[in-house]
Amino acid sequence: MQKNKNFYKEFTIHQTIIQVIPYYINNLPLKIQTAIETVDNKKALILGPCSAESLSQLETIVKDSADLTADFIRAGVWKPRTRPGHFQGIGAEALQWFTELKKKYPVKFCTEVANAKHVELCLKAEVDALWIGARTTVNPFYVQEIATALEGVDIPIFVKNPINPDLHLWLGAIERVYNAGIRKIAAIHRGFSFHGNSLYRNIPRWQIPIELKRRLPNLQLIADISHISGTPTHLLEIAQIAMDLSYDGLMVETHPDPARALSDSDQQITLEYLKNNILSKLIQRQQYTEDKKYNSLITDIRSQIDKIDHDIIKLIGKRMQLAEKIGTEKKSKKISILQPERWNEIITKLLLLAKENKLSEEFVFSLIEAIHMESIQHQSRKMNS
Repeated sequence: MQKNKNFYKEFTIHQTIIQVIPYYINNLPLKIQTAIETVDNKKALILGPCSAESLSQLETIVKDSADLTADFIRAGVWKPRTRPGHFQGIGAEALQWFTELKKKYPVKFCTEVANAKHVELCLKAEVDALWIGARTTVNPFYVQEIATALEGVDIPIFVKNPINPDLHLWLGAIERVYNAGIRKIAAIHRGFSFHGNSLYRNIPRWQIPIELKRRLPNLQLIADISHISGTPTHLLEIAQIAMDLSYDGLMVETHPDPARALSDSDQQITLEYLKNNILSKLIQRQQYTEDKKYNSLITDIRSQIDKIDHDIIKLIGKRMQLAEKIGTEKKSKKISILQPERWNEIITKLLLLAKENKLSEEFVFSLIEAIHMESIQHQSRKMNS
C-alpha cells in the first residue's frame, strides 16, 4: 500500500536518535490544559488561508466552512517569507477584518505572532488564539519575548515545531510559554526542513511529535498537513497517518481560489476539496476494544515482541563489548577508530540482509548508523582513557 510505504520511508531514527533518549528536564511535569475544546471526541479542525488577503476572502471562507464547524479560522497577518520580494502579509489592518467578521458570525480566529508587538496588537484586537511559527520557535530569544508579552493573558497558544528536527527546542518553547502563565497550549506539527529529495515539502519525522506527546501527555497535538505535504497530493495520506497516531486534530490551509493565493498557492485547497477528498475519506479508528479474542491475541503477540526487543538490546550490548575489545587492540597498535573499508562492508552486507527480510533501506541504514556511532563512542572511551 503506497501510504504505508511512504510512512515507513519517512519514519526513521536518522538525526533524532540522540533526542529520544533520555529526557532531562528541570521543571516538574507541566499541568497543561486543553487548548481546543471539542465535543463527543471530535477531532479539532483549524482551517483557513495561508494569508489574510481581503475581508471578502475571509468572509467567503467563514460562510463556506460553517457546516464543518471549524474550531478556528487560521489566517496569517504577518508572513515571514523565506526570501525578500514575496508577499509579507497585510499586517495589522487584517486584524480589523477578524473583529468585523466575529460580529457577524460565531467564529474564532487565530494567527501567527513573531514578536511582542504582534502579540500586543492581537490582544488589543481580541484575537481568539495565537500561534508561534516554526521560524520563531527555533530561536529562544524570540520565544521568550513573546512569552513575556503574554504574561497575565489566558488564551490558547499553539506552538509549531522548529524548522529543524530538534525536540528540545520545541519543548523549550512550550516551557517558556507555560512559565509565562499560559496553560492552554497545543503543539502543531508542520514537518521539518531538509536538504535533498522527499515526497513532502517538510519531512514529517513522526517520531519527534510522538516523543513530545509521550513526555507531555496532556498536550494536544495538531497536524498541519498542508505544510508537511506542500501540495494536495499527499494530504489525505498525511491526515490519515495523523489520525492513526492519535493526533487531536488537523490544520489545513484553505482558500476560495488557491491558484490566485498571494502566498503558498501550491499547498492550499478549496473547502470543497477538503470536504470531498480528505475529511469524507478519513477512517476513524479507536484505540481500544472490548473484544476478548482480539485482546488475547494482541497480548500474546506483544509478549513475543517484548522478548525480541529484550534480545536485541542484549545483543547490542554484546556487540559493544566486542567493540571495546577492538578499541583496546587498536590503542596498542595506534590504529584509527574509523576504518572506511570495514564500514562500507558492514553497510553492504546488512542492506542486502534488509532486503531479504523485507525491511526498508532507509530504516536499516539509520539503525546501522546509530549502532555504529555507539560503537565508535565505546571504542573512543577505551582508546582515550
